[in-house]
Amino acid sequence: MKLVLAAVVTALVVGLLAGPLLIPILRKYKFGQTIRSDGPNHHLKKAGTPTLGGIIFLIAFIVSILFWGNGSPALLTVVSAVLLFGFIGFADDSLKIHHHQSLGLTVKQKMFFQFVLSFVLIFIAEKILGRGTEVIIPVIGTSLNLGWGYYIFTAVLMVFMVNAVNLTDGLDGLACGISFLVFLGYALICLLAIKNAPVIGIDYLDLAMAAAALAGGCLAFLVFNHYPAKVFMGDTGSLALGGGIMMLAILTKTEIIVLLIGGVYFIEAISVVLQVASFKLRGKRIFLMSPLHHHYEMKGWSENKVVYTFWLAALICVLLGLLFTTF
Repeated sequence: MKLVLAAVVTALVVGLLAGPLLIPILRKYKFGQTIRSDGPNHHLKKAGTPTLGGIIFLIAFIVSILFWGNGSPALLTVVSAVLLFGFIGFADDSLKIHHHQSLGLTVKQKMFFQFVLSFVLIFIAEKILGRGTEVIIPVIGTSLNLGWGYYIFTAVLMVFMVNAVNLTDGLDGLACGISFLVFLGYALICLLAIKNAPVIGIDYLDLAMAAAALAGGCLAFLVFNHYPAKVFMGDTGSLALGGGIMMLAILTKTEIIVLLIGGVYFIEAISVVLQVASFKLRGKRIFLMSPLHHHYEMKGWSENKVVYTFWLAALICVLLGLLFTTF
């Protein structure tokens, strides 16, 4: 437990020190955010706010891991997931900045790279780390072996959740605050897994420190990202966070329960799916605007009210996820 707390504090301190150094650099080189034209009108004033801020908590995460991690294969796999998904996001952000528009990589390009990376990470977890192809059914704790179907199921889930985190990152402090809670939840799950390891041979203390370091990095970033945000994480940050969450879910065999732990991400993404499907099939919208956080903004809620309400919902989801974790 002391090592986990140390990982949180180290990432928090490093992130707090990195922010004031990096934000002026991002501003100097005009790495500013381009705001989508079809979003809420009051968001247009955020145009030009430095993006690529996810680098702040990625640095904090790496430094904390270097201090406290044991360098186990499982830890390196989580680090790889965070950095490689972050790199896809970085490529997307770079194109947005270069072309001064809110669109970077095409949808097909992003999906291709994300699915390829997901399959590679799942292969490592299944073949090298010995994770296997079974999933745990929550509450009853029964295992279901999916065989080769595990790759398809988990890759689709991974890409869905990674992009769900990205969709949630639409208000100041929203995705970062939720991710802080989710990673704290996974730090506890990994600590619980030490005595009754879901995968034999995995160093769950190492994974707990990884989750704690990501939580600490998110908390540090929140200091600069809360309303009014001085910096945005960009896809560099949101995709990295999504990759970290899903890799922890895979290695703790909580691929199903992650939909509850990250319930706010799930709802945000589903709101977009439902909105698009309804408009194409019926010509009508379900929400005033999607993702869901924009719907409440359009109903007149202040940005802070939406963020704090969604944080509370995320806390409830994490607590319920911990309650239903069966090991």
